[in-house]
Amino acid sequence: MAETAFRPFQTSLDPDRALALVRAATDGAEDGELFLERRRSEVLHFDDGRVKTASYDASEGFGLRAVKGEVAGYAHATEISEPALKRAVETARLAVGDGGGVMAPGPKPTNRRLYTDADPIAGAEFPVKIETLREIDAFARDLDPRVVQVSATIMASHQEVEILRPDGLHVTDVRPMTRVNVSVIVEQNGRRESGVAGGGGRLGLDGLLDPADWQAKAREALRIALVNLDAEPAPAGVMDIVLGPGWPGILLHEAIGHGLEGDFNRKGSSAFAGLMGRQVAAKGVTVLDDGTLPDRRGSLSVDDEGTPSGRNVLIEDGILTGFMQDRQNARLMGVEPSGNGRRESFQHIPMPRMTNTYMLGGDTDPSEIVAGLEDGIWAVGFGGGQVDITNGKFVFSCTEAYRVRNGKVGAPVKGATLIGDGPSALMRIQALGNDMALDPGMGNCGKAGQWVPVGVGQPTVRIGGLTVGGAAA
Repeated sequence: MAETAFRPFQTSLDPDRALALVRAATDGAEDGELFLERRRSEVLHFDDGRVKTASYDASEGFGLRAVKGEVAGYAHATEISEPALKRAVETARLAVGDGGGVMAPGPKPTNRRLYTDADPIAGAEFPVKIETLREIDAFARDLDPRVVQVSATIMASHQEVEILRPDGLHVTDVRPMTRVNVSVIVEQNGRRESGVAGGGGRLGLDGLLDPADWQAKAREALRIALVNLDAEPAPAGVMDIVLGPGWPGILLHEAIGHGLEGDFNRKGSSAFAGLMGRQVAAKGVTVLDDGTLPDRRGSLSVDDEGTPSGRNVLIEDGILTGFMQDRQNARLMGVEPSGNGRRESFQHIPMPRMTNTYMLGGDTDPSEIVAGLEDGIWAVGFGGGQVDITNGKFVFSCTEAYRVRNGKVGAPVKGATLIGDGPSALMRIQALGNDMALDPGMGNCGKAGQWVPVGVGQPTVRIGGLTVGGAAA
């Protein structure tokens, strides 16, 4: 990660010529870099008793960027060579115009390593992975006679990144990623329901292929499916909601997190624009975006501009204190980059993105929070959702939820959707549990057509007055 001699994947690209071309592209610009990437990924999918998909993908390329003001010129290619880079210079310079820009200081180098650089794809032999998938299938089917279908997936990828800036700074990062998912479908009296469990992170496959790990995932997937077998139609109306810890933080990520990204606030299109230093959440609510957590799915030793990731406090005790920034938006807003400049691949331009976004816990026992719910929903699991960044309005579907009356947890409910807006939901938080947890490592975030891995988390949270969309009044 520290500054080292530039050796672009041992290609034919001469290091000195590469630096000269980066300087030519950014002459008169305010920022820019050459981003090189090599990525390999493997996905093995076992479905209904057989290997359904076994795919392997390898790619490499570069992206060259020149930035001046709000404009960025960007060119990319899958061929890492001097002729390709020369062509890219012409495109990137279109953003520079007449020049006159002053180059921004580069990121400070770091030797911090948050994860292994070992290749997870090579961490287990192919036959071992296939046999593990067969064992998952057999184990899940043996758990309960109502299991009629099992799907299991092993995913691993290895990404190598090099960033070269016009000042000569050279930054490298090697990023592993692994994940194991288990899906179970059960049937009883003609009714079918499903459950899914999974997770992973920036680590090797060893732990995920351990029977203790995947057996726990299979049991959890079955538990969720069986819960939904007994689920009743969800109620509809305005009521108080209790969100469980961990993965339900995806609501925080979507409904609030995107609104705290720097570009939306610089352009005034976020519901939080212009509210810096003001109360935007109930007292006691603290929200962070933290890319420095070891081995987590959303963590980065350095972001895709070479800036070390940070532990950024966004909301502290209810007060808005910061936004997530890449280099361009930070410069335009007169603040420091926060290590949130991310891109899906060398084919994409960086932008402010979340890493691991979570809410800190409080001091209340989670059982007391649920017991304080007079008539509402206890939402433990979430599926997909949608959010409007401009006003924070969201709609989220629950994959596991329960009706609560007079503090007593009743039957599970099916078809519940939570409807509200992020800013209002923050202000209506009534209690925070002492059980803050991060998700198991399965989040992906989309923005402007780019997808990146992320993490979420929160404690048990009670929110007053959300609208529940359901099937029953």
